[in-house]
Amino acid sequence: MNFGTWPRLLVVDVEGNGATPPDLVEVAALPVRDGHPDTSTAGAWLIRPPRPVTPFAARVHGLTNDTLASCPSWQEVAGQVRELLGGAWIAAHNAHVDHRVLSAHLPDWQPTGVIDTLRLARATRPGLPSYTLDSLIDHLAPDLTHAPDQRHRARFDAYATALLLLHLAEAYPAWEQLAAVAVPPGLPGAPQREEDPTLW
Repeated sequence: MNFGTWPRLLVVDVEGNGATPPDLVEVAALPVRDGHPDTSTAGAWLIRPPRPVTPFAARVHGLTNDTLASCPSWQEVAGQVRELLGGAWIAAHNAHVDHRVLSAHLPDWQPTGVIDTLRLARATRPGLPSYTLDSLIDHLAPDLTHAPDQRHRARFDAYATALLLLHLAEAYPAWEQLAAVAVPPGLPGAPQREEDPTLW
């Protein structure tokens, strides 16, 4: 894989407050450049949600209402998130979720394309017992020595997902082949269906 041919891409991860629909409590966006996660230009934001964090969500990511009480609101950071994402491709694990939540919070934003590492892993490593992020970390054993924060925090999950993406990408000769496998139908970047031929 020639990583130099990749379009601009950021691996994203979002954490929510446990409500339906979720309010954001953390967002991370990690650029991938020349086959490496670029932590020097990454963005990460803790956000005070308008509704409380549920006990279940707090147990998952460790972010409590007290922790977030002094953080900025989404309205205060939305412009920064939008600026970093720009019109780049994004990648995420189970990307439908991250794309849907970010799109709901950034109605004027649309990525060029969406890579789903869950879909990519299923296509590239068929037959695994599980394709959760935890299971793939155990199976592929990426070097997480320099991963920020801890599991289920947005910065950690984005970093781990970036390493999984780069590992799985080695199975494909070029970006186009990877994208053909990894972009979920209906999301930006998915191959267009050819129209049925007609007489006209």
